[in-house]
Amino acid sequence: MLTRILAAVLTMVLAVAARADESEHHSHPAPERLGTVRFATTCSAAVKPAFGRALALLHSFTYTLSEQAFRDVAQRDPGCAIAHWGIAMSRYHQLWEPPSGEALRIGAEEARKAVDGHAGSLREREFIESAAVYYQGAEHESPGTRAQRYALAMADVAHRNPRDDEAQIFYALALIATASPADKSHANQRQAADILEPIFARHPEHPGLAHYLIHAYDSAELAPRGVAAARAYSRIAPSAPHALHMPSHVFTRLGLWEDSITSNRAARAAAHAQGDLGEELHAMDYLTYAYLQRARYADAEEVVREALAIPELRTTEFKVDYPATAMPVRLAIERRDWAGAVRLEGMPGLRPSVASLIYWARAIGNSRGGHPREADADVARLEACVRETQSAGDAYWGMQVATLLKEARAWRSAAAGDTQAALADLIAAADEEDAVEKLPVTPGPVVPAREQLGELLLDLKRPADALREFKVALTAAPGRRGALLGSAQAAEALGDAPAAGRFRAELNAGSARERNITP
Repeated sequence: MLTRILAAVLTMVLAVAARADESEHHSHPAPERLGTVRFATTCSAAVKPAFGRALALLHSFTYTLSEQAFRDVAQRDPGCAIAHWGIAMSRYHQLWEPPSGEALRIGAEEARKAVDGHAGSLREREFIESAAVYYQGAEHESPGTRAQRYALAMADVAHRNPRDDEAQIFYALALIATASPADKSHANQRQAADILEPIFARHPEHPGLAHYLIHAYDSAELAPRGVAAARAYSRIAPSAPHALHMPSHVFTRLGLWEDSITSNRAARAAAHAQGDLGEELHAMDYLTYAYLQRARYADAEEVVREALAIPELRTTEFKVDYPATAMPVRLAIERRDWAGAVRLEGMPGLRPSVASLIYWARAIGNSRGGHPREADADVARLEACVRETQSAGDAYWGMQVATLLKEARAWRSAAAGDTQAALADLIAAADEEDAVEKLPVTPGPVVPAREQLGELLLDLKRPADALREFKVALTAAPGRRGALLGSAQAAEALGDAPAAGRFRAELNAGSARERNITP
């Protein structure tokens, strides 16, 4: 009897231990995967793995964590001056909003610490001095001027170190960051890609290579070349939310909506888990855009509702303000919910470049909803936004807001019966918008101006002209639902049933690009 009792107790103990072991096993987080980076330093051997991790985070624009990681390296090895370079570079968001205020002060201070504390290799000094070049003269020189100066400094570093992959990679990023949005030849992007592609072939696990190739190819013309990098990046660094999101830049350019949805759902979840509000909202904006192109309106509405319910949502930085404002605008305008567009309100304190989206949507909603005179107040607000952005020297956003103003005026004129003025404004808006590339902060305009021009021509019973404009719009933004629907309607009005059938088949069954484009 005693033997059976002891056996039973032993069985229970082993079962509890097994459950405890299983619980402990399942409580372990998945191993961190950020890719593989090799950057030779003269820092102590004890911190070199941590430095490599910090640099991998930096290459995936996981800036807050990369700064923390570089600070940890600097604390553990006070003689590791290149760690202060890493902190300074974590504050210089080359493809996002330039540092200002406290971020600029901290970046400049860390760059000085790196310069003053350097006792390592000549190569490390070259990286450090290049970063310092960006922060010099911040009190009287524009961010654009300093970015160009940094790019020239990195060009020298790359020239002096032709076999140093990191020198080439950081130079390529600087080329992308200083590319003019008005350069439709994409000269900088092509040069950067020519640098990055051979290195990527040799080091397919480097996060920065796939990442920067996606940015280099983020245009309608070059996007097909970016599919391989897009497919690779999320596999290389799945622990970085930005790596999960970035493939959707290529997918959006090619109209691969299901791929974009998958990418941004994963990125949103990862960013939320890491507490990265800007990255979470950025992914949600791209996700909303993709849902709308697939007519998944309930899903898009849910994303917008959840975004606006975020407790800490407030005017802080452009990467938060822009998507939080753009998402409800996209939802209303893409669904042609003119009454909903009129009711939109922005967060208090929005900068003019962002607030203009709200004014534009309300003006469009009133005009296309049959109340053009009620659009006047928001048209006036758009005019004020144009003046403010242009007087601040913000050429890019000044042009973007000026385009929104022309579109708002056009639909007001059309609703009031002045078709000549409406067409003149929309043609000018479309030409201006086509002349520049979008910035990475957005998947694209809410509705491209040329697509709007096609809609107006369709309303004016000019289907041949409308179809021509829709086709141009689809060349720049393949797979957009509004342009496909407009093309089908124009083809039907022209009596071209086969063409209308092709457009509707692509609209209803999903883009052929999702089946035919492969890495």
